[in-house]
Amino acid sequence: MASLMKHLSNRALPLCISIAILSWASAYPVVRIALQDFAPVPLAALRYAIASLLAAGWLLYKRPAPLRLADVPQFLACGVIGITLYNILFNLGEVTVSSGAASFLISAAPLMAGLIAMIFLKERMSFLGWAGSLLSFAGVALIAQGQAGGISFGAGVSFMLGAALCAALYTNLQKRLIHRYGALTSIAYILICGAFFLLPWLPAGIKSFATGSWASRASVIELGIFPAAIGYGAWAFVIGHMGATRTSALLYLLPPITMALAYCLTGEIPTARTLVGGAVVMTGVVVTNTWGRRPPRQRVQQST
Repeated sequence: MASLMKHLSNRALPLCISIAILSWASAYPVVRIALQDFAPVPLAALRYAIASLLAAGWLLYKRPAPLRLADVPQFLACGVIGITLYNILFNLGEVTVSSGAASFLISAAPLMAGLIAMIFLKERMSFLGWAGSLLSFAGVALIAQGQAGGISFGAGVSFMLGAALCAALYTNLQKRLIHRYGALTSIAYILICGAFFLLPWLPAGIKSFATGSWASRASVIELGIFPAAIGYGAWAFVIGHMGATRTSALLYLLPPITMALAYCLTGEIPTARTLVGGAVVMTGVVVTNTWGRRPPRQRVQQST
């Protein structure tokens, strides 16, 4: 029986990888479709209201161990930063930033997460790590020059970089929770927390849904079910079988798949500047994540 379950799990792994990557890549062009009838923040509120209902249903079905009271503030922080603020900034950015450019800008999040870990967790970065970081930020600047408003405050690119920073902070904040409660349970509670803080904009989201086109309605439903709920669940399954380090390399597939989906769904064709800048960003991220980390310094204790 154990060998059969292992065999079934191994067979399901490629499917879960495909579901997670495709659903997350779809969010970039589908958000742009939904923004035709929805304001950015009400769109986020309705999307995560749908996702939180699915998460609550899963929690009621699985009945995991109750949360420790001391961990509630961290769950709330993950919800505010990783769901509420991230999606507000992401949606505001997608008003003017193309789907392909957005996917490359968000790809800088692992790089930011590494820098945050270096500052607060005392991790160290090698010369190649710093070189990769500078290379990635040069790519970001190149992409920004091709977008409306450039990288100035309030422009779409600045919102996207804010979203990437939220994703980086969220990556570090959720680690202890996932270790203690498991990936699926943690993500379910985080989705509910994020949706809670978006509640003030939910009535406007529902009103827009009632008057919107069929395409925008379908977009919101897709965003709530697949990228926000099923995508996270599939990714948690993948991490459980491959480990976080090996799994993170799969995220490099997101930008090219995003551009392919954006072309199919919206006819968007990335500019040469976006492609070159995106290649520079991804090269820097790969260099930093592969060769950039050093183990923390160990204190040498003198024998007495």
